[in-house]
Amino acid sequence: MKNSIKKLILLVSTVIMVLGCSALAFAADETTDTTGEATMAASEAAATSSKAYAAAIVVGAAAAAGALGMSLAISKSVEGIARQPEAEGKIRTTMMLGLVFIETAIIYALIVAILLVFVL
Repeated sequence: MKNSIKKLILLVSTVIMVLGCSALAFAADETTDTTGEATMAASEAAATSSKAYAAAIVVGAAAAAGALGMSLAISKSVEGIARQPEAEGKIRTTMMLGLVFIETAIIYALIVAILLVFVL
């Protein structure tokens, strides 16, 4: 189980790095073309496209990490409740608080992605 999680994290981080570097590799240079406004429009479209890819990667990575964290938290809390049914209230309260914090981090990642696309 631990090896498969490590392999999954390695795969996801590799894909993120490759996609992040590919936007830089295909970036257009505005100084080489002298066609005027058409080049500027194409450059802006490429920049917007790169921002959209980056935003998708940010939200996807945050959601994947959050889902993994939530699943581990829920499984461990169910194990704890099964071992000590009398502590169900405290375990459930702590689990819900932890899930709220994880979900808040994912929402922050979504806000950063939206700002990345529309503001920068």
